[in-house]
Amino acid sequence: MEDDQEPTTESRGEVEEKVDPEDGEDDTEMVEDDEEEKASEGKKKAVVPGIIYLGHIPPRLRPSHIRKMMGAHGEVGRIFLQAEDRAIRKKKKKAGSNARDFTEGWVEFRDKKVAKQVAFSLNNTPMGTRKKSRFHDDLWCMKYLHRFKWSHLSERLAIERQVRRQRMRAEVSQVKRETNFYLQNVERSKKIAKSERKKAAEPSGKTVPDKQWNFTQRKTEEEIQALKSGGGDKKRLQKRQEQAQRAEEQAQTNRSLLHKIFNVS
Repeated sequence: MEDDQEPTTESRGEVEEKVDPEDGEDDTEMVEDDEEEKASEGKKKAVVPGIIYLGHIPPRLRPSHIRKMMGAHGEVGRIFLQAEDRAIRKKKKKAGSNARDFTEGWVEFRDKKVAKQVAFSLNNTPMGTRKKSRFHDDLWCMKYLHRFKWSHLSERLAIERQVRRQRMRAEVSQVKRETNFYLQNVERSKKIAKSERKKAAEPSGKTVPDKQWNFTQRKTEEEIQALKSGGGDKKRLQKRQEQAQRAEEQAQTNRSLLHKIFNVS
């Protein structure tokens, strides 16, 4: 009976050894599936930021105020407000106010869905929820920028700075040219005045005569035509002149005869 039982136990051990590796493979496949599901869920949950454009910034509104107002609707990231022009700020300083105001702004939300909802719900609504707030009478003027990233804004600001620098360089170079031209004219006028003083100080006998311009007179139309035609036209002109002289002489003789006939004493 013992001999009959031993092979059964060995066969059971072999069966167990065959079953165990298969169960391990199933476990590894389940772990890989769980990791793939987690990675897919992570990709699905990847949050894309969204940017809102503010077209109107009332006076004395600062980034801290915007962060508080927008923070009630969602997580706010970066904020940028465009300062007003320097010329306007100089005029304000001359008038006696040192307030620094802004013209437009950009607000970044961590989630673009929240940014869309905020832009849709708050546009053309009062900024302040309370009547006592400083910005209660001002309205939000905002728009969600589709497919707009913060890098686009930084590139735009860099281009504007470069254009401003080039404009300043052009203006500076123009001013330098004008000043150099003015200084050259001043030096010339000084030299001319000095030479005139020397001439006035010299005696009358030693005065140098003024230089005369030597230039050729432009030819008349008859001379041009004569040069173009050649010597034949010259002879014709001479004949015509001789005929005219003869006619004048005959007229003078006829006048003298008539005078003698009718004025006889």
